[in-house]
Amino acid sequence: MLSFRISLRRFTISGIFSSFWRTITAHPAETICAALLIVMAGIQVVVITRKSLTTDEIVMIPAGYYYVKSGDPSFIREHPPISKLLAGIPLAFMRLKVDPPSGDVPDSAGDQMMRVWTSNSGKFEKMSFLARLPAIVLTVLLGLLIFIFARDLFGARVAVFAVALFSVEPTVLAHGRVVQTDIPAAFGFLFFFYVLRRYLNTPTWRTALALGLAVGVAALTKFSMLLVIPILAAVYVWLMWKVPKSHERRAVVTAHMGIAALAFLVLVNAAYLFSGRPPMDGDIQLAADALPRYAGVATAFIRASSHFLPTDFLGGIFWQIKHNADGHPASLLGEYSRFGWWYYFPVAFALKTTIPFLLLSIASLVWSVVEVLRRRDMRYLWLLVPFVVYTTLVMTSQINIGVRYYLPAFPFLCIAGGMLLDSLLRSERARKFGVAVAVVVFAWVGIEALRAYPNEMVYMNELTAGKPGWEYLSDSNVEWGDDVKELSVYLRARGETRIHSAVLSGYLTFRFFGIEQIDLLPATDAPIPKIRYTAIGASFLNGSVIPGHVNGRDLTDEERVNFLDEYRHRTPETIIGRSIYVFREFE
Repeated sequence: MLSFRISLRRFTISGIFSSFWRTITAHPAETICAALLIVMAGIQVVVITRKSLTTDEIVMIPAGYYYVKSGDPSFIREHPPISKLLAGIPLAFMRLKVDPPSGDVPDSAGDQMMRVWTSNSGKFEKMSFLARLPAIVLTVLLGLLIFIFARDLFGARVAVFAVALFSVEPTVLAHGRVVQTDIPAAFGFLFFFYVLRRYLNTPTWRTALALGLAVGVAALTKFSMLLVIPILAAVYVWLMWKVPKSHERRAVVTAHMGIAALAFLVLVNAAYLFSGRPPMDGDIQLAADALPRYAGVATAFIRASSHFLPTDFLGGIFWQIKHNADGHPASLLGEYSRFGWWYYFPVAFALKTTIPFLLLSIASLVWSVVEVLRRRDMRYLWLLVPFVVYTTLVMTSQINIGVRYYLPAFPFLCIAGGMLLDSLLRSERARKFGVAVAVVVFAWVGIEALRAYPNEMVYMNELTAGKPGWEYLSDSNVEWGDDVKELSVYLRARGETRIHSAVLSGYLTFRFFGIEQIDLLPATDAPIPKIRYTAIGASFLNGSVIPGHVNGRDLTDEERVNFLDEYRHRTPETIIGRSIYVFREFE
């Protein structure tokens, strides 16, 4: 009877509170980490109630829905399945209506994507909200992984500092709520190195299996994450060189790599639902077009590889290779190029991150190099090597349309920054200086997070003061279409239900907020109706995303980027979400 009463006490309010308090005091670092990530997630949830879809989500979310409902992962195959799958799972529990194709002409994939939205117009906002929740969950998991990795490397205080830097950085807050591949890629890249470290510390068949699964997870987040395969191959060569010249030991290493390879293959095939279709003519042609100088090798590769990897997975890889070769219109510091600049991402990072995080990142990288060279502290290589390898890769990319592509480097910078702050606090000579630096850094980044809210997507730091962001960068850096909802509210408050616009995603999303959108940049030469307001997204004002064919005629590159130059010199009536410029054409 006595033991029964004691058990009941544990379930009283005071007993629960006491137990909760003991847990907090026993694990302060974990508690702080959890609190930071909960606040971050809360901010992102609130923001997705205010922001409409980005232009990429218009197709990514329906692709996920089709994947979950019909078992077809091939929609939008230029991206691997994980981000689409996560977005599609909540929609699978909704009773969505998707009208079948009409007429004898089969719909394109794009038409099928649009039908998910247009056939369920009354559920547009609910669908948008639910589909983006898993992205926020994954961002929280990335923050948790940063904590675990940093704690294993350098201790609990470094882990707390790293999560604090991660959870308030505007670029993370912005893209952590979006259905795209960038935050998943950051998770996959960090997860690979976390598991690789565990394998090297304890090389067993279980950790080898985990390593193969980690490679698969990374490859299924974004095709650029296939980078981890040559990294693992280099590790294998190093292990074979390092181990004693014993046949048995080398056989064990080879067996472990075989287990990892098998785990990778099984996971990738499972993600594509074990689709075993052979390459079709379109797949073969895509491979040849992606590598025209090596067309024979490319086509032979896709034919051979399709026996153990999904054809859609291989097709997505070749699609990305071709996209990079073809380039993408972009702008940087007032210059325009289709093939980018090798220094694009360092510049974009310098302009799109908070000043304290920028300075701390630079200082911590220098500190890490010094620690490796002076004290032979190899722990820092787990930050430096991934950062250098990924930065080198991304600087060779010809797709320069957003700092979001650089997100896989952010976790390593957060951990390095946390380590530098911790080192200053541990130093007897520099402790007071370290305390001052830590206070300034976290106060400043907190203020910047408040200043960016809820428009973290287009955040620019003080280095851009005095000029609009579109004069420095373009595309998702300055506008991604998610302010259409707020613009619609602004128009309806003034009795307007029509808008002349050049806004990313507006071609679809305006209708769901009661606004008729008239394209400011039609492909055909059509009469322009008289409408009171014109809305121009910052990317269009920049000129980089203006199409090459407008009003029935082809434009030169100079005509294209300056097509809306008139509006650059006009004062807008208002700027919505710091990304859409609204001009009144008449009273």
